[in-house]
Order: sequence, then structure tokens, then C-alpha cells
Amino acid sequence: MNQIDLNGHVAVVTGGAQGIGRAVVERFAASGAEVEIWDLDLDLAEEAATAVGARVSARAVDVTEYESVARAAREAEARHGPIDILVTSAGIAGPNVKTADYPIADWQRIMRINLDGTFHCCRALVPSMMAQGYGRIVTIASIAGKEGNPNASAYSASKAGVIALTKSLGKELAGYDIAVNAITPAAARTRIFDQMTQEHIDFMLAKIPRGRFVETREIAAMVSWLASAENSFTTGAVFDLSGGRATY
Repeated sequence: MNQIDLNGHVAVVTGGAQGIGRAVVERFAASGAEVEIWDLDLDLAEEAATAVGARVSARAVDVTEYESVARAAREAEARHGPIDILVTSAGIAGPNVKTADYPIADWQRIMRINLDGTFHCCRALVPSMMAQGYGRIVTIASIAGKEGNPNASAYSASKAGVIALTKSLGKELAGYDIAVNAITPAAARTRIFDQMTQEHIDFMLAKIPRGRFVETREIAAMVSWLASAENSFTTGAVFDLSGGRATY
């Protein structure tokens, strides 16, 4: 594992109790950062924090509610000092249903978590990054947000929104030493698969030229560089981890 220097930095990772977020937390802590896991499931987040080590703490946060996020931001900065790294990994896939039949409540829930949750975290933490003149934001989008997966219109649309939000915010903050970038991984075998049909899982795998799903540690490696001071120029960009699937 290459060493990324995150010493002296404070990171927030939403959805950091499991999956991609957990892998990012582990990599950040190994790189010297202080990390807060923001997760709706506090028990699972505390279990992850204990397992990873002393640099990691957990906080119960509902990213769909802005006041919950804003309160967490205030409390985290009171404890650690300014937050200068944000990774928005909280997200859900939702059911695999054709758009014409898509349940309205499921559509709204996916948008609230995946897209509104990303916006809420950026809205709460960006002013502090602007004040200190430094920050790194990495949003977790998906290859589905670029290509649109059939029978996953809500997830695809929410991740397309995350990509556009990232590009807008990156341009707005380009005059600061604040880098805002998105990653668009192909599917990783995490608990999000529990929300999908086997048919949809098989479809995703068939689209990946490498013939396998991306590992969460591979995602965390890219996120760690994007969150580092070395990433001093690139902003408003989208980085693929698609195993060859991406066509643009």
C-alpha cells in the first residue's frame, strides 16, 4: 500500500460504518488523519471506529436532515478543529423496478439520501473550508450516473445529480485551495447488493470488461489521493473505477 500523507488533517466520511465508506476510513486512518464516521446506524459506526483504531470516532447523523448534518459539523469542529476533508459515501441503491412502475416513496428516499445528503454535507462544511482556505471533497457517485442502468432509474438519476453537483461546486471553489471531485466506480460487492436482484447484479458484472467487481480497497486508494494535498490542481472532475466499462 502506497503511503498517502494525511497527517494533521481531519476527515468526515459519511456512511463510513461499512462498505466503501469503511474502506476509506481505514485508509485515511492508516494515512494519519483523524476521522469521524457519520452514519445513521450509530452502533455499527462505533463498532467500525473501535475496530479501525484510536484515530477514528463515530457520530449519529441523518444526512437527509440538514439540521442533523449542521449540528454534527458544529460538534465535530468543536472537538477536532476545522474539518478539511469530506467524503460523501452514504447512499442506497433502492429496488430494481422499471421507471413506469417505480414506487414514489422509494424514488424520494433515494434522492433524499444520495443527492440531498451529499448537498447537505457540502453545504454544512464548505464555509469552514473556505474560511481556512483549504479543503478536499470527494463525492461517491457511480458509473450508473454516467450511463444510466435499466431498472435503476432513481439510483442512476441520483448519482448523475451528484456528478453535476460536484462539477458546479468545483467551479465555485476553484479560487480556493479546495478540490472537489467525484468518483464513479463500477459495482463493489458490499451490503448494497442486498437491495438488488440477482438479475441486476449479473447485468452489472457482464458490463465490466475486467470481469470482476471493484474492491473497496481499490476505491479507497483513489479517494485517499484525491483527499490529499498532492491533489492540488484537479477539481470538478470525475474519476472512473469502472474496470473498463466507462466510455466517456
